[in-house]
Amino acid sequence: MKFVAYERAKQGTGASRRLRISGKTPGIVYGGEGQPQLIELDHNALWHALKKEAFHSSVLEMELGGAVNKVLLRDVQYHPFRPLVQHIDFQRVDAKTRLHMRVPLHYKGEEESEAVKLNHNLVNHVMTELEVSCLPSDLPEFIEVDLSGLTAKATLHVNDIKLPKGVKYVSHGKVNPVIVSAVPPLVAEEPAAGTEGAAAAEGAPAADAKPAAKTAAKTPAKKK
Repeated sequence: MKFVAYERAKQGTGASRRLRISGKTPGIVYGGEGQPQLIELDHNALWHALKKEAFHSSVLEMELGGAVNKVLLRDVQYHPFRPLVQHIDFQRVDAKTRLHMRVPLHYKGEEESEAVKLNHNLVNHVMTELEVSCLPSDLPEFIEVDLSGLTAKATLHVNDIKLPKGVKYVSHGKVNPVIVSAVPPLVAEEPAAGTEGAAAAEGAPAADAKPAAKTAAKTPAKKK
């Protein structure tokens, strides 16, 4: 994806506030061989770009001062309750340096799997993204995971999926975590056959039973 940024001369709280009022978003680009550089972007164009998944997970082309730089989105600061981007950070990309990036996982085929189609399992997506290490040219926009072979009560681990060429999983100590699990649906236990009827019969009076006659205690008459 490509976007346009402009050099920003002034910095500070007051200058950033004036930029936002004028429909701009302050930002910074850093890393690589160059020095950190203050930038500004059109807020509306940036707002729509941030709604696209690729803007968060792929190498971007930033046009700045007539030159095009390859960058990664590193941080976005939103207003607490207004639809406003307050600040944005980008990092320059070196073509020969491996980078760490979180890449979305796109799942497909679960409806055709044995777990869902035959056993009506619920498929739980334990992980929705994966942190990977690779060269910028090898960075995938997303990683597709085929679940059509998922069986009942099965779990799928990171080592079970095929990563794109040149891409390695960054474990952070979690060697082979679960990314997907198939869970049987919860079924309410039904009462045993005859139990419910027996309980009802026990509490109900017999059909031919006669109600007990009420007897009133009689006080013997006093002799005169």
